[in-house]
Amino acid sequence: MLHILILEDEPALARLLTDALTRSGYAVATYADGREGLRAAQAAPPDLLLADVMLPGLDGFAVVRELRRTLPDLPVLFLTARGAPADVVRGFEAGGNDYLKKPFSLDELLLRVRELLRRQAPTPPPPAEAIGLGQFEFRPLRQELWLAGQCVAQLSARENDLLLLLAQHRNGVLDRRACLRQLWGNDDFFAARSMDVYVSRLRKRLAQDPSLEILNIRGVGFKLIT
Repeated sequence: MLHILILEDEPALARLLTDALTRSGYAVATYADGREGLRAAQAAPPDLLLADVMLPGLDGFAVVRELRRTLPDLPVLFLTARGAPADVVRGFEAGGNDYLKKPFSLDELLLRVRELLRRQAPTPPPPAEAIGLGQFEFRPLRQELWLAGQCVAQLSARENDLLLLLAQHRNGVLDRRACLRQLWGNDDFFAARSMDVYVSRLRKRLAQDPSLEILNIRGVGFKLIT
């Protein structure tokens, strides 16, 4: 789970941000004092920092300048009522990656958070040409399932991507919400129902090998048993 650190001294806004980000699947920690937030980020670096500019103890610009010494790649989004061009320039010079002026919509905030995290995500290595799954040979680059030397299924793109994630997490749990966000772009009700359909299709594809099973771990995700 990705960890977001919020530096915000307005209690109502801090609660609003915490609730919205938590519902979106992030782990959130909030600090109202700049120095306390700096120490927290140094002790346990977050995946992203949301920083108000006007903070007690140490302002947001100073916090980010200090963090840049040891965390040069940390994504930083400034949240502030100070939207003058000079303030925006100062924010980027301090090490910010983005700047959102108050008041703002939560939808825009979440979009910017996702984009910043996407930019920082490491590029995954290309999948292997063939992955052994029980008696099957899964060929993700060609979207094929082979059994006993024959291609027994041509997978759709979505089936292929989902099976690849399950294979990469084999015998471990594939987090449901993380999978939805990665493959469907969101984790709403309709995306979740669509994923359930594709899991059912994959179960039918793999039914020829009774040693394989896709378990539904209630409230968590799925596990491919091989």
